[in-house]
Amino acid sequence: MFFKTNRLPEIVQQRVAEQDAYHLLKDLADHLRRAKPKRAPEQIEELITLFRQNPELCQKTATLLVRWLCGVRLYPLFISAGIFSRDGFRSELLARWYEKINPSYKDRGDLRDVFSQIFSSEYDGEWLDAISPHTWFTLLHLLRQHTSEHDRETVNRYLRQEGFHAVEMLSIWVAAEELEPDLIRLDKKLLDRDSPFVAMKREVAHWLEAREQDREFDDSHLDVMLNQCRKQVDNLRKKGTGAGAGSSMGVAHLLERLEQTLNRMTLLMNVFSPKEIAPSQMLRLTYTLAHAAAAQHSVSWLWKRSVKMLSRSITQNTSNRGEHYITRNQKEYMNLLRSAAGGGVLIALMSWFKIYLGSVITNQFWLGIAEGLNYGVGFAVIYMLGFTVATKQPAMTASRFAAAVERNDKGIAVNKKLANLLVDVLRSQTAAVLGNVLVAVSLASVIAGCFLAFSDFPMLNKAQVQYQLKAIDPLKPTLLYAAIAGVWLFCSGIISGFFDNRCDYLNMRMRMRYHPVLKMLLPEQWRGKFADYLHDNYGALMGNLCFGMLLGMTGFIGHATGLPLDIRHVAFSSANVGYAAVSGSLSFWVFLQSLVFVMMIGAVNLWVSFSITLWVALRSRETRIESWWAIFREVKTIAKERPLSLFLPMQLPPEPASPQPKKVEQKKEETAQSPQNDIN
Repeated sequence: MFFKTNRLPEIVQQRVAEQDAYHLLKDLADHLRRAKPKRAPEQIEELITLFRQNPELCQKTATLLVRWLCGVRLYPLFISAGIFSRDGFRSELLARWYEKINPSYKDRGDLRDVFSQIFSSEYDGEWLDAISPHTWFTLLHLLRQHTSEHDRETVNRYLRQEGFHAVEMLSIWVAAEELEPDLIRLDKKLLDRDSPFVAMKREVAHWLEAREQDREFDDSHLDVMLNQCRKQVDNLRKKGTGAGAGSSMGVAHLLERLEQTLNRMTLLMNVFSPKEIAPSQMLRLTYTLAHAAAAQHSVSWLWKRSVKMLSRSITQNTSNRGEHYITRNQKEYMNLLRSAAGGGVLIALMSWFKIYLGSVITNQFWLGIAEGLNYGVGFAVIYMLGFTVATKQPAMTASRFAAAVERNDKGIAVNKKLANLLVDVLRSQTAAVLGNVLVAVSLASVIAGCFLAFSDFPMLNKAQVQYQLKAIDPLKPTLLYAAIAGVWLFCSGIISGFFDNRCDYLNMRMRMRYHPVLKMLLPEQWRGKFADYLHDNYGALMGNLCFGMLLGMTGFIGHATGLPLDIRHVAFSSANVGYAAVSGSLSFWVFLQSLVFVMMIGAVNLWVSFSITLWVALRSRETRIESWWAIFREVKTIAKERPLSLFLPMQLPPEPASPQPKKVEQKKEETAQSPQNDIN
């Protein structure tokens, strides 16, 4: 029956008269939920005033709640609310979705199901947070004062029994998790008999025995074991997010569950360790469980918590590649410039082939597939030859920038370091863009000139020339298309990081080295080199291929749906300008204007890709930029002191001195302590 009164006193008086504790709590929650969160404190103050003015009603309410609490099962709530399911992320996600469609039967004799019904909305945490802890404590203290001594002792004893049982169950779960293959893959030491998880379980057994017999027990060793377990979880998480190990949603879910379990154990032991439970500790536990019960109705909360570690692993792999795209001296700058020039050569040829495909394929779908393969295979070949595409850099360098933010502490020195890194990124991007654009334009012009010299007609007709000029006009949707390409550039970086992470997770190197088919086809030496190359470059190759298909199919989707969807890529646009300039005999000023338009396309490509990747990388690392203005002020200072360093390898700061070689005595000492000497 739905209780329709809008006043809190009537709700309490009616439910107490009916001796219905369950509906009393449910109606109170419904009443607070219907009111805005900012009004929730007023409602609780009204309830406190009612109990103070009517001690008899307060006594009856307290007795009703205490006796009801002693008649329901508590420990399932203690060990489940706010702790991920053992079935894994996918099963829990599907279970939450199915629960929304077809809710399960709720047992009112189980406090877990009761909390699920009382806190039935994922937004219940808003009104819970709106009420101060002092207000909740005042209400609890008032009820406790009007509870008989016998009832207080009974509920205290029952709560401790259920709490001890929950602690025992949680410790068993933690000890059992160390046998999970995913965790053993990250750290083989978990197979040792004296791992922190097992040692903690034994110590918890001693703690429970002492508490049940009400005798003194030194908690210091148990605290050490719990801290070691937390450190073990942190180490496993770091190994899962670092390059070389690889992570997955399952690993992320499992490690999150382990951390939640350890935190819950600590909370329960703090609450139930004293012979008489402190009201403040009990209030803290209830608050935690209520929040957890509300959060279990949220699918998005589960997704955010589980995806955090996987996204960090992906961006970490991207960050490691980003270091190779940052130049800090003249040698690195010239190497990147030469690499970008090589990429410009292939881009000019890819652009030529794309124009040819457009002239022979009339079906838009197959044209999109062909152009996507042209882009993807071409980018993969550029990567395999060691060349560079300018727009592939931002997704990598942004993750590297986020990693630098995470490692530093707060302060002016940090802003200065980040500003220097930003200048290094800007200078590196300039080298890559110049190498791509200048070579692509020049080679395209040469190809178009040779075509005109050996033919009686230009490479592009007038309509094609006008189309190419229109395609880079910023007054058209050109910059929108450039932004779409920037989004795909971001996606390609994430795809590369995903496949690098997947490759590490599956240990692709060893799988390929001992693959039965490859063992028949290749000798051991070649098979090893192939396995090493595939493992080290799998993510980059897949990212390039997927990026190419995204670029190729965008135009088809726009054509099929009638939406303004297409792409503009700075390197290909520059090559197209080269072909159009010679074919259409463009004037110098039109050619110069076209190059300016191309650079605008490039700026949008780079900015969109860099900014989105940086935002995602910072969120995955749970860090943020304290003040962009402070960093920009430092960049401004650098620009005043050494302006040429922003774009050219000039006026660069001195490189840090290389570390001094170790002394002979230290080397001898290290040799004496090496494992080989121990074996001998």
